[in-house]
Amino acid sequence: MASEFTARTRYATDHSSPLKFILSHIRRHPAVAVLMVFGAFSNAALAAAVPYFIGQAFNAIIAGQGMEAIVRFSLAIIGSQLLRAALQVMRNFSSEIFAQRIERDVRDELYASLLGKSMTFHDMQPVGEIMARVTNDVREMNLMMNPGMNLIIGSGMFLVVPLLAAPNLHPALILTPALFLVAYFVAQYRFITTLHPVAEAVRASFGRMNARLEETIEGLQVVKGAAREQEEIKAFEQRVNEVRDYFLRQGYIEARYIPWLLLGLATVGGLIHAILLYRAGAINTGEIVAFMGLLFMFQFPVFSSMRSLSQMALGYASAERILNIINTETDLDQNREGFAGTIRGAITFQQVTFGYEPGNPVLKDVSFTIQPGQTVAIVGQTGSGKSTLTKLINRIYDVDAGQVLVDGIDVRQWNLEALRSQISIIEQDIFLFSRSIADNIRFGRQDASQAEIEAAARQAQAHDFIMDFPEGYQTVIGQRGVTLSGGQRQRIAIARAFLTDPPILILDDSTSAIDSATEDHIQQAIWAAARGRTTLLITHRLSQIRWADHIIVLRQGRLVAQGTHEALMASSDAYRRIFARYELVEDETPALGS
Repeated sequence: MASEFTARTRYATDHSSPLKFILSHIRRHPAVAVLMVFGAFSNAALAAAVPYFIGQAFNAIIAGQGMEAIVRFSLAIIGSQLLRAALQVMRNFSSEIFAQRIERDVRDELYASLLGKSMTFHDMQPVGEIMARVTNDVREMNLMMNPGMNLIIGSGMFLVVPLLAAPNLHPALILTPALFLVAYFVAQYRFITTLHPVAEAVRASFGRMNARLEETIEGLQVVKGAAREQEEIKAFEQRVNEVRDYFLRQGYIEARYIPWLLLGLATVGGLIHAILLYRAGAINTGEIVAFMGLLFMFQFPVFSSMRSLSQMALGYASAERILNIINTETDLDQNREGFAGTIRGAITFQQVTFGYEPGNPVLKDVSFTIQPGQTVAIVGQTGSGKSTLTKLINRIYDVDAGQVLVDGIDVRQWNLEALRSQISIIEQDIFLFSRSIADNIRFGRQDASQAEIEAAARQAQAHDFIMDFPEGYQTVIGQRGVTLSGGQRQRIAIARAFLTDPPILILDDSTSAIDSATEDHIQQAIWAAARGRTTLLITHRLSQIRWADHIIVLRQGRLVAQGTHEALMASSDAYRRIFARYELVEDETPALGS
């Protein structure tokens, strides 16, 4: 499987099928699994001791052996059940550890896999659906282990022990347990095959509901701004009703649970059979009592299996959904053995064509060369492919045709980590983590000192406003930086880029939310930072366009002109029209607040 990023894990699991995936996680904890199985068997065996001792007590009473025998058998029952209780504590503790460890391992594995998927994959996946798999589906695998598998193993022992113990009373008494087991397994097979597709639908509908919820919450400002609350409530109710309907369908299947009928038939049939053997003198009263007690042990598997099998079906469906994510091949590879040198900053596009969807190219046959240390402005109409072009340099996406070269080496031949760690991109839509300001600035360099963080912030003209906060650099900002203004977010992002000191710096309209006075200071910092490094500017700021060493003009995904500002003003109608429009916008647009 191709992987853009592969986490180092302490274990390897089998991804060929959901069953093998589950079993490979179970095999990672053999000691705990053995304790759980041993505890389940001892529970059933000691439970079978109760009807045996009760039967012996009946015989002792009939034989007139007195209270001494009754006390002896009573103490035997008490002792066996105390031992059973102690072993049950071990079993339940082991099964809970077992389930929690598997949940942890699966969640870690899925998280690492999601980090390894390409942006093409994530662009096509609703975030809410992914969150449903990382949270609820992984949790269902936990519940599949405990109580699901714990009850399955425990109830399985309660099925086996009567089958083994009944012949010790009389060989013919094996008939009723054997017939019950055959009918029971046939009924359970039909139950599972009927329930499985419904369980898959339950998990899938929950994922769709979660996706709608996440999308609405993420776009809540748009919803409120358009007064669409009632419409969104109705749409969400449809998803909720879909989940409810599938759960009701699951309940309808569970309501027709046949093993309850089989248990009644087995109890009546076993009693009649025992009475016939008693009348024939083959067994005594105590053995009838013991045999009926063994049959009553079937109540536990019948009672628990409906719940445990439903939980197993949901867990298995969740494992399928998780495995579908893990097994999805990405269109990028990490290329661990690739070139990992220090970037000088030369960038070459050779007849590059790229599209997010097959047959719909965004960039078409683009070719140009950027020399190390140059500052290059990329201009063009909205939708001309400016941002897309920059995302091919650090392999956020791979080209469909042609080549992108960094220092003369195809980016696909670079070690991906080495390539990306030397390229910083500041996008117009700034993303900040819900962490302290210092942690956001040092995100690309975890070993940075406080002095280095502050120096980068001063370069980005961010130090003064940061110090205005009561907690300064330790101020925790809201999710995506919502507690900051647009200008403040962008200055923190610029400081983050300055701190990494990258050979290639890409600024995607990164000063759009900054007022003119602040922009003058930041622009000076950008020019200072650009010295000795290759800098790409996607911008409509006239000052930045004029000062660039080289300008690339895109129109409808094609490169229509390139050169210096003076040369393009003299030779390119497309550039003159774009420049004139930018000039008009800049003259008419008031300065934005910071």
